[in-house]
Amino acid sequence: MARPKAKDTKPCPHCRCTSVRKNGRNYGRQRWHCPDCGKTYGETYGTPLYGLHTSAEEIARTLLVVMRRGSLNAAEEITGHKYETIGEWLRRAGEHAEALTDVLVHDLEVEEVEVDAFWSFVANAVRALQTGQVRHKQWAIRASRVPAGGA
Repeated sequence: MARPKAKDTKPCPHCRCTSVRKNGRNYGRQRWHCPDCGKTYGETYGTPLYGLHTSAEEIARTLLVVMRRGSLNAAEEITGHKYETIGEWLRRAGEHAEALTDVLVHDLEVEEVEVDAFWSFVANAVRALQTGQVRHKQWAIRASRVPAGGA
């Protein structure tokens, strides 16, 4: 006996078939199976969250900490997520700006002005990560040193 077709489902992202069926859960998220192409996929397929085990709200909160504190190291200490993980979230955020803006404005109720500042920060941070110009914990101390023989 075949499983009944799920109601109100999105079409298969691989073949656009509309007769997809539920196929269990993974990390609490629904999985789907397409009988036409035989592929399975999760509800976050094609989004910046695909393949991640962290909720959208936690990622958005962490990225806001990065923006407000100005460094990945500070966000690492505050949130407990690894530096490399936060950097990957920043890269993905830059690729999927519209979806994350919806989460920031609607779900987390962040002001639009702060969202604009957030995206400016993300653009600069992604550029710095790609070129290897990442600030480290001691950057402020080195930048404020007076050169020898001065004043």
